[in-house]
Amino acid sequence: MSQPWIRSARYDGLFILAPPFVALAVVGLLPPAYRATAQMPLLAWVALVVLIDVAHVYSTLFRTYLDPLRRRQRWLLFWLVPAGCYGVGVALYLGGGALLFWRVLAYLAVFHFIRQQYGFLRLYARHEPRGRGQWLDTVVIYYATIYPLLYWHFSPPRNFNWFIEGDFVQHDWAAGRYLATGLYAAVLLLYAGKEARQWWRTRAFNWPRNLLVAGTLVSWFFGIVYFNGDLAFTLLNVMSHGIPYLALVWSSGPQHQPNGRLARRGAWRGRYGLLVFLGLVAVLAYVEEGFWDGLVWREHAAAFGAFQHLPRVADATWLAVLVPLLALPQATHYVLDGFIWRRRKPN
Repeated sequence: MSQPWIRSARYDGLFILAPPFVALAVVGLLPPAYRATAQMPLLAWVALVVLIDVAHVYSTLFRTYLDPLRRRQRWLLFWLVPAGCYGVGVALYLGGGALLFWRVLAYLAVFHFIRQQYGFLRLYARHEPRGRGQWLDTVVIYYATIYPLLYWHFSPPRNFNWFIEGDFVQHDWAAGRYLATGLYAAVLLLYAGKEARQWWRTRAFNWPRNLLVAGTLVSWFFGIVYFNGDLAFTLLNVMSHGIPYLALVWSSGPQHQPNGRLARRGAWRGRYGLLVFLGLVAVLAYVEEGFWDGLVWREHAAAFGAFQHLPRVADATWLAVLVPLLALPQATHYVLDGFIWRRRKPN
């Protein structure tokens, strides 16, 4: 069968499907301490959190505010979303304090991560006929992400968190973990049986869809359930999410559209378009994290020396204004992502 690649077998394989498996291989080479403790080397934190995780947030700019055509078509959405996110963020911080703000943002982020996997699943299943087995594809991609989250919620405190300590509601419930694990095994067996039956009948096998499912299983299970280390979690979580997202944004830019008129527009143009793309998101990510470190966290002075001259903000009222502002790129990215990939036609 013809495989439903988004751009090409090589491009999809390297930048969308391979990251979870590469991340697992890297984790396997780490010293045991990094697989089971909260230790995180500064260089690894900068590479993973700043240059991939935060940078991928800013790549949304290339599909929204930096795209002249989309900016004209959806200008109201592009301004209402950040305004709404900031207003809600300030209200949450003032009404419930830092923990409530970060808890809501963490669950919004998790929803965004889960929906990305479902979105890729739909892209890789776009040429398959609608049938009885598609519901199982949806179930397996969702439960591949939800089961590790249930395991996390039903466990004692882990050596990692999403944003801050305690942002997820956790309760040590062993029976809940066993029930969730049993359902996980049953879903995987059903999916494997469905794929084997389909191959036996048609001799057709959707490689990108199945590699996506396998990569989702790998990154979420090993990152959250199997290993209990901050570096292991961040490697598997960030590489598996951020790199494919960056690749999707770049591959969907005007320079890859069949209409040459679009290819001459926006920040993509020219032979150095890829460098502009990666360089801009990296610089913006570094500057944002510099302000976070200088004004709020003060945890990575060695990486953000120039920002240490900023006054650290400790007043709760000022933090209620500042923290949602600094988190606004993330919140806007999470919300806008639910709109900018929708298409009227299946293709």
